[in-house]
Amino acid sequence: MGSLTPEFFFSALSIVLIDILLGGDNAVVIAMVVKSLPPKQRRIGIGAGAGGAVVLRIIFTFFAAQLLQVRFVKFVGGILILWIAVKLLTEKEADPDSAQGAQGMWRAIWLILVADITMSIDNILAVAAASKGSVVLLVFGLGLSIPFVIFTSSLLSRIMDRYPIVIYIGAAILGRVGGEMMITDPWIVNMLQPAHIWDIASQIFFAIAVLVVGKLLAARHDPKT
Repeated sequence: MGSLTPEFFFSALSIVLIDILLGGDNAVVIAMVVKSLPPKQRRIGIGAGAGGAVVLRIIFTFFAAQLLQVRFVKFVGGILILWIAVKLLTEKEADPDSAQGAQGMWRAIWLILVADITMSIDNILAVAAASKGSVVLLVFGLGLSIPFVIFTSSLLSRIMDRYPIVIYIGAAILGRVGGEMMITDPWIVNMLQPAHIWDIASQIFFAIAVLVVGKLLAARHDPKT
């Protein structure tokens, strides 16, 4: 109990804020991935995906800082996020009412795990820094993301059911995240040394590009066209 100092509680509050601020993109991914599943499988997909992602986050925590310095890791991760965003948007356009059954649920869990780990390295580092070496705070911060992401993604998926335009907003957000990851990769930074304006321009470009590519691919696969 001696560790329950004001500094401890301030660090815990910082971790809560980090999870809220940096976990939103992950919730968007999960909501988009599970949207086409039936309600029961949707709940299983959200819970299993979020839980598995936190386990992987704990494992990745021990070498997250090193991963950020490896060339092409963020670049490839950004491409993965763009691919997921386009794929989900294309499927929505092609068959908005599809329910894929058990196979779709396992596919959803897989996509959630891939996307969450790809997008969560910065989050992991922020929580690790805020915990200041406290294992209790570290586990608290990573574990807290489970209920937060489950609640947020469940809410978002219901909103997407009611307001389909939110799906396009989510796809644009994922495009922005993918663009940011790619242009901040150490390989790109060392080679091009892009100014901050190019970082912003890249995010805007890929946010728009995801929507355009998703629309075009959906039109090509639409039997009505």
